[in-house]
Amino acid sequence: MAYMIPETIPKKATAGERLLFHTLREHLPDDYIVYYEPRIAGRRPDYVVIGPDLGLLVLEVKDYTESTLYELTPDKWRIMNTAGVLDTVDNPLSQACDYAFKIANKLKKDKSLVQIGGSYHGKLKFRYGFGVVFTRMRETHIVKHQLHRVIDPQFLLTRDDIDTEADGFDGTVLLERMLNMFNVPFHRNQLLSEDDVKAIRYHLFPEVRISAEFKQPAHYDDQLLLSLHNLQAMDLHQESLARQIGDKNRLIRGVAGSGKTLILSARARLLAKEHPEWKILVLCYGIPLSRVLKSMIEKMMEEPEDLFDFANMSGSQEDDSVGKKHHIETATFHEWLWNALKIRDDGIDKLLPKIDRGETILPKYDAILIDEGQDFGPEWLELLSKVLNPETQSLLLVEDKAQNIFRRKTSLSSSTGLDFRGRSKILSINYRNTSQIVNFAWDFYRTHSALKDRVKEGTSIEGVEIIPPQSTKRKGPEPIIKQCGSFNEEAAWVAAAIRKLHAEKKVPYSDIAILYRVRNNYSYSYVDRLRKELERLEIPHDWIAENTASKRAYDRNAETVKLSTIDSSKGLDFKAVFIVNVESMPFKLEENVEREVSLFYIGMTRAMDWLFLSYSKAEGFAGWLDGLKEKTIFMKKLQEK
Repeated sequence: MAYMIPETIPKKATAGERLLFHTLREHLPDDYIVYYEPRIAGRRPDYVVIGPDLGLLVLEVKDYTESTLYELTPDKWRIMNTAGVLDTVDNPLSQACDYAFKIANKLKKDKSLVQIGGSYHGKLKFRYGFGVVFTRMRETHIVKHQLHRVIDPQFLLTRDDIDTEADGFDGTVLLERMLNMFNVPFHRNQLLSEDDVKAIRYHLFPEVRISAEFKQPAHYDDQLLLSLHNLQAMDLHQESLARQIGDKNRLIRGVAGSGKTLILSARARLLAKEHPEWKILVLCYGIPLSRVLKSMIEKMMEEPEDLFDFANMSGSQEDDSVGKKHHIETATFHEWLWNALKIRDDGIDKLLPKIDRGETILPKYDAILIDEGQDFGPEWLELLSKVLNPETQSLLLVEDKAQNIFRRKTSLSSSTGLDFRGRSKILSINYRNTSQIVNFAWDFYRTHSALKDRVKEGTSIEGVEIIPPQSTKRKGPEPIIKQCGSFNEEAAWVAAAIRKLHAEKKVPYSDIAILYRVRNNYSYSYVDRLRKELERLEIPHDWIAENTASKRAYDRNAETVKLSTIDSSKGLDFKAVFIVNVESMPFKLEENVEREVSLFYIGMTRAMDWLFLSYSKAEGFAGWLDGLKEKTIFMKKLQEK
């Protein structure tokens, strides 16, 4: 079964496109990727198929019937359209060929995808081809109308080839026909690797890009070639969700580090590119995350589709939409509420009845995307449903119930009128953290959460509250647990460890965060002590959770260590995270212990590579850490014997 992107075909698709979609999905190999109407450099081929032994194949789909055809030449066709009027169109094979050559020319700029030296220098190292699919015409029609005179049968599929219910249909024959839609034979050295497929996706589909290292493009025989290293892109499941532009609401539930924010940002970019006239609203709960979202979306919108242009080695941009204004508004829910409606959240209950009576004028948005959906109250979501364009019904809600620090009780259908049945997906793989950090944090959550009975495995979202994370293969050091004699000693240890990380492991200060639960007590300031130790070692730092202004000024790229409360760190990530004063959790004045469990889980899963946990007293959650430390010591002694 091939991997289809999007996962389901949109309702606007023709009957023939729908038939081909299901046939390709069911009868192509599992390692094939099939794109339906991907947007590539402003163009939209009907299908693009990528397979290790296939290469890249562009298919143009036509629902023509016998009565459609009027006059055919190798270049132009005169056809009878649905209104009964004669139209002149390009030969569909020419269309497919044009798409394929444009794609090939784009990919040839990446030296990892071309032959260097030899008689095939500058050529793609894999095959690319093109073909036409007539979904309503059979072989007999092709012979009757002599279509072989204007389209070589080698590049043609008919209803007989794709109709699984027809007598004689054979999926093996279909694949063989597609493998032969090339002007060159296949050789083993043309086999696409996983990295090759990732590079192809990276260049053709900007929405899947995460990061890459760019090196100066090199001249080789007067040809400019782009050099990409450490390329990172969404996996196919993430890409499919980002592209799943349905006609109604969508819900994505994912574990910490599963790329929910990345998918949401990519979807915002995709919607803005697809519908430049749309007003798009992107909301979350926390101020720092809203700034990250805004920066991420702006970066995506400014990036040209052709990365060769990004390297400033080309005089013109292939996509003239780059740099143009868009209509994406990014804010926290409270910022939007005040800016758009001039009310606080305690005024929503009074506003909703007025809306129902038609006594107020509301702004309208063609699409709304919500991050941290688990922190949105039912009345917030109900209000947002009323400012959403009923014709588009494009609402995306992403959430993780394990990070619900407010314990809002929301039944999405009954509380808000939003129905996600059949349009919900789960992301269970954690890409952010090493497996050591994922397993450590989940062991804590599973041990302490009162909601452990609501943890559900599987891919069906119905009734799922908490999703257990699956770690990636990425490995790293075990979390470091440190008990100190006092917080003064703890702060000094943290500062020294940060300087060592920076000096020996080359971790930038911008990739280090110190998280705390309690800022101070009646006689002592934990934050002041930390800052004094950082200043003593001349470590630059920002206290991003000092006040609202500091949160709004948050700059992820500033070369400073970030000091923050755990709740303000939601949605953020850093290579190294220090959680201090762990004994302050659960906070004694907090009646909802479950909130404290979620907070500590959130804090630990901010760490991508290194996690440091320190405390002075073996109390609260620090007692659990102390038990682990003692267990480790015991196991080491046992092994020594």
